Amino acid sequence: MRRFSIESEAGLSNSRRNFLKVVGGVGAGLTLAIHAPAIASQISGGTAPAASGKGFAPNAFVRIGSDNRVTVVIKHLEMGQGTFTGLATLVAEELDADWAQVDSEGAPADAKRYNNLLWGPAQGTGGSSAIANSYQQMRMAGATARAMLMAAAAQHWQVPVSEIQVKQGVVSHSGSGRTATFGELAELAATLPVPDTKNIQLKDPSEFTYIGTSLPRKDTGKTDGSAIFTQDVQLDGMLIAVVAHPPRFGAKVKSFDASKALASNRVVDVIQIPTGIAVLARDYWSAKVARDKLDIVWDESNAMAKSSAQIMADYRERSKQGGTAARNDGDAQKALDAADTVIEAFYEFPYLAHAAMEPMNCVALVNKDGCEIWNGEQFQTVDQSNVARLLGVPADKVKLNMMFAGGSFGRRANSDSDYLIEAVQIARNKPGIPVKLVWSREDDMQAGYYRPAYVHRIRGGLDSKGNIVGWEQHIVGQSILAGTVFAGLIKDGVDGSSVEGASTLPYKIPNIRVETTSVEQQVPVLWWRSVGHTHTAFSTETFIDELAAKAGQDPVALRLKLLADHPRWQGVLQLAADKADWGKPLPKGWGRGVAVHESFNSYVAQIAEVSVAADGTFKVERVVCAVDCGVPINPDVIKAQMEGGIGFGLSPALMSAVTLEDGKVVESNFHNYQVLRINQMPKIDVHIVPSAEPPTGVGEPGVPPIAPAVANALSAVTGKRYYAMPIKA
Repeated sequence: MRRFSIESEAGLSNSRRNFLKVVGGVGAGLTLAIHAPAIASQISGGTAPAASGKGFAPNAFVRIGSDNRVTVVIKHLEMGQGTFTGLATLVAEELDADWAQVDSEGAPADAKRYNNLLWGPAQGTGGSSAIANSYQQMRMAGATARAMLMAAAAQHWQVPVSEIQVKQGVVSHSGSGRTATFGELAELAATLPVPDTKNIQLKDPSEFTYIGTSLPRKDTGKTDGSAIFTQDVQLDGMLIAVVAHPPRFGAKVKSFDASKALASNRVVDVIQIPTGIAVLARDYWSAKVARDKLDIVWDESNAMAKSSAQIMADYRERSKQGGTAARNDGDAQKALDAADTVIEAFYEFPYLAHAAMEPMNCVALVNKDGCEIWNGEQFQTVDQSNVARLLGVPADKVKLNMMFAGGSFGRRANSDSDYLIEAVQIARNKPGIPVKLVWSREDDMQAGYYRPAYVHRIRGGLDSKGNIVGWEQHIVGQSILAGTVFAGLIKDGVDGSSVEGASTLPYKIPNIRVETTSVEQQVPVLWWRSVGHTHTAFSTETFIDELAAKAGQDPVALRLKLLADHPRWQGVLQLAADKADWGKPLPKGWGRGVAVHESFNSYVAQIAEVSVAADGTFKVERVVCAVDCGVPINPDVIKAQMEGGIGFGLSPALMSAVTLEDGKVVESNFHNYQVLRINQMPKIDVHIVPSAEPPTGVGEPGVPPIAPAVANALSAVTGKRYYAMPIKA
């Protein structure tokens, strides 16, 4: 039998199909309507499914054991954003469980039971969709289990079910005072028919006891070392693999000499795979040292040789030409021609790395029966299909075990399943032997996927009264969807992920035209936390500020006027302005800047305060954030995600950039791909708008507004405008 354990920092061992057919849309930021029949099929129908021991599992999401533990099966990857807490809260609320008796567990790969309802038939995590697609589903799962426990108690005590109550994990009879735990009723409840969801009544929001409360998180093992990440997985006989990747995109192995690498008795094998040369050893360091000794000749005849400067210059020229229309309201060109004042600006955004704290890694075991994988699994349906196709086996022969992930920001969800495929390609050369593939920080920084680089050209026109009469924007960059299984989501030549936030600009401007030009490059690109909103929020929110200044209008007042038809936008903007004391004088050398943006159906306004020193250096001192994400499930998680999003967004705003020289990525680690340190974090105040609207995402919407808010704050002090990220004062 294989041993499964985790290794402590001290080194001590402790027990511890066909490719996806896109139906409607799969991908970050792309949503569909929730399918009610899908919820019902996973909750109701017939007798409760069998459960281990004397417990019961009334549906795919709830398991109650005779030990009185309630296990909530979570279909979304926990990578720090709080899904193990938020989704468990929904079940516990309707089940009326005691929060202390609730555990969270990652779901297996099974799209029939665990599909993302906003994505149609696919299982996966992304687009801040976990709570949004599961709100009704998880509540119904809990309510169904509660109804069955009540029915079991009524049958056991021979009393009407109307006299049964459930509170804090205890089932009681109001007449006799008899009580029972969930565990004591589980075996009997498992024999009862699962009620139709049509007969289940969910709580009225006025009855909520958990939803809206800052309950303790269910992934607290991350703080005491007990949480299991992929790097913690240890299996008997496991080998460690590292891969030497090409130095330039598009290069391939021409020849290699592994004699020096194989000289170590800790090295087991050297294997060529399509993406490079893999070294297998009995420990990571031996594999890494051996990899560095490989003598590889690369075929670079078709490799990329461009620099970032060349790419940006090309994009800037393209932005002056016509593009494909993503939005065309009125006649922007005519309005600009007739305007009294026209402002033009070019914005530049570099490539960005995801730079998750846990670099990519994966454990794969290939044998005659199929494949088993341990991984921070984010894209189950795609990954399962890709691995199955590689091995020539049915998808159900690929078992995916969901570990915790140390961040992702989109990196673990790509249509190529890149590092999983690498792991399986290596492991199939060693059937029956588990292989742990480990990417170093340098591997992920220089051979991974990137947020595309972009250039925006915006022209805005004002009439003699200072009214904005025309807006024209052209966005040039790579398409994330082109060339992938998601290419079918490109509509009329427009990749929505390139223009979102600009094509949906809410300001009441009579003439707006947004265009896009997609450019092919050899740089592999991927969605990055908040996807297109990462650059469109910066360009639109700094440009609207520049127009306000030109018109002599207050930036907040102008936005409020232009958002007259959008009360939720106005709500967060007004709340942030009030809490930040907008208009109140600041110390000399300080400035305030504002930005408001909607992404993933959540509305966020941020006001940044910056201080500028005599030498021109500046510091972000304070950020006031207001968020409207519908019903707030867990205020503490929401605040944490806004704070984390602000910190994440400040990195590219102030320092992060991936640059290319002669087709090579210059940055390799955090010494030259700078990210925000804890001592650089500003003071942050987060305010949540009370709402009865359906809950929406919070994992990504905190990112887009921070960079433009900082740039606008700097402009308030310096009088200069900022058109590139990172911002250079």
